[in-house]
Amino acid sequence: MQTDNSSMSLRCEETEEDHSGAGGRLRAAWDPSVSGRRVIQRLLGVEKRYAPSPLYVSLIQQEPQRREELAKWMLEVCCNCGCDETVFPLSVSLMDRYLSVTLSAPRSPRCLAAACILVASKLSECDSVTSDALCTNAEYDFLPANLREMERIVLATLRWDTAGVTPQDFLPHFLSSLEDLCGEDSATLRRHSDTLAAMCVCDWRFLGATPSLVAAASLNCALRGLSDGPYSVCSVLAELCRTEPVVLEHYSEMIERALRQRLGSPPAAKGDEMEDERAGTPTDMREIDF
Repeated sequence: MQTDNSSMSLRCEETEEDHSGAGGRLRAAWDPSVSGRRVIQRLLGVEKRYAPSPLYVSLIQQEPQRREELAKWMLEVCCNCGCDETVFPLSVSLMDRYLSVTLSAPRSPRCLAAACILVASKLSECDSVTSDALCTNAEYDFLPANLREMERIVLATLRWDTAGVTPQDFLPHFLSSLEDLCGEDSATLRRHSDTLAAMCVCDWRFLGATPSLVAAASLNCALRGLSDGPYSVCSVLAELCRTEPVVLEHYSEMIERALRQRLGSPPAAKGDEMEDERAGTPTDMREIDF
């Protein structure tokens, strides 16, 4: 039997990309056969399994400062260590899930946060962040031995179920589904959406929202900030993440308000133009005061 070699290739087509978050690592090419609505439905089916408990969410809402400061520190560490963009949201998800079970912070909260970064990096990257780098970023608030012990505690508490679902898991599939509806550059949209989703991960007000809703609202805001005119795919995104358009619109407005607060912009007047209210989305998360 003859085969057509031109229609199928078994080569691993990795490419060397110089991304700011990827550090020039080899990355596999995007495979359209494992993207789109079929994958979105599977992610939607398991995302609630990795959600923090309602009791934990209510406790954090009473005193959100400590979690927000810890999440900001985790973002800073991930940036300093050149981690992949998927490491930060997964590490915060691991921390929230751990605290949902224990409902008490360890003696060194930074050690817990660093252990979650370490686990997330091992899951997401070929060259994971080192324990020495994490201890250095924490100014040796803990030692490598303490970090390894905390890593074992986190894994045991979560029963090794660590591959959680985050907003960054949905973004490429949402973008793939919207490819025919928007003419924006997908790489730029992904970068802006990643920035907004990372901001939501830090912000306690989005703690109870599902990853799919955060991803859809972040992408919706990114599209508004990048398009020249009044352009919206809210209804399509709402259908993709199985929610009502009014709910997605509400979270999109929450993101826009949070973004203005981070950038130090004054609140928009009620009668202002839509473009003024949704002024340009920053391309680099370091431009936002997390």
